[in-house]
Amino acid sequence: MFGKFTVQKMLGSLDGQLGEDDYTEPLSILIDSANKNNTFNLFGSIAFKNQLKDRLKVRREIYKIVKDKNLPTPADPIFVTGLPRSGTTFLFNLLALDSNHRSPLYWEIMNPVPLAKTLLKRKWRKNKINFQLKFARTIIPQLRAMHHIRGETPEECMLIATMNVRSIVFLCMADVPEYAEYLKNCSFESVFLWHKRFFQVLELTNRPKRWLLKDPSHIGHIPEILSAYPNAKFINIHRDPLESIGSFCSLTKNVRLGFTKSVNKKRIGETVLDFWKHKVNKGIADKKVLHSDQIANIGYSKFINNPIRTIKEAYAKIDLDMNIETENRMREYLKIQKKIKKQKHIYTLEEFKLTPNIIKESFKDYINSKSFQS
Repeated sequence: MFGKFTVQKMLGSLDGQLGEDDYTEPLSILIDSANKNNTFNLFGSIAFKNQLKDRLKVRREIYKIVKDKNLPTPADPIFVTGLPRSGTTFLFNLLALDSNHRSPLYWEIMNPVPLAKTLLKRKWRKNKINFQLKFARTIIPQLRAMHHIRGETPEECMLIATMNVRSIVFLCMADVPEYAEYLKNCSFESVFLWHKRFFQVLELTNRPKRWLLKDPSHIGHIPEILSAYPNAKFINIHRDPLESIGSFCSLTKNVRLGFTKSVNKKRIGETVLDFWKHKVNKGIADKKVLHSDQIANIGYSKFINNPIRTIKEAYAKIDLDMNIETENRMREYLKIQKKIKKQKHIYTLEEFKLTPNIIKESFKDYINSKSFQS
């Protein structure tokens, strides 16, 4: 059972090999919270432990590469931000078709080192990750409908943040309210130190013109992002929180069902609502420090109705150009997506003890903000 785990057992021989000690505090809070609030099934007990240990092992290997080296600053990034389940993945996938952008692929995030410098090594790692994902979908069959991942597809930064044990990944895997409270208020400065180191290592094989990155929680970390990447730009998509919050609650419930023997849906609703309310409100204040050419705000409905025109307008706002090759790739991608039969993601607010009025009241400052209404 997970309750037998301790910080010492989790770290083992890794302790002292991970660089700065910015991980002990969140690891201790996460483990204590998980022990206190969860009864893991066999798969969940093994998977939770392995997720933590594997990510710390990746950190160790990255530290070996960057230690005592003055590596170049990574290429300037563009961050896709917005509430979770608000169209950020669809937007991210379209933007990834721009040849000026490079996004970390899922296999690169999960198994980046030692660097895969040959096509054969990259193929082997991709296939290994796809096998693991196939197994995960047998445990959590709803994943395909909610967030379909492949080893070779671009993936978001929340998995990079697991190296610091400061990531919303763990909020999805287990009921950890004390850890969620910690994430609301802790500094993410060290997260972006390691975020930057991760991309410095990837650039040893290929430096792009720009990095294209995504993580819904970035919405609450703009000062830390700018500290690491002063020239960062943001494309922020806005969707009615009624849609986003309910969908993220459902995602959390279905992931946890694969790991634990039972889920508290009421607490999922409370934790998800409180966490994202905090992040969004922090983002409203923090975005004021951005220059006008650093951020483009787009509406979900407008984007879904005309994705390419909306992206062109966003590009113009942040001083980027879209070439005809990128536009053609986007059009082809949209044609293919229309032909794909997608599984419907079914959920209700009521099962999480939420109502439209509760959500509207929690996000009233966001809904009334200029960026939401733009």
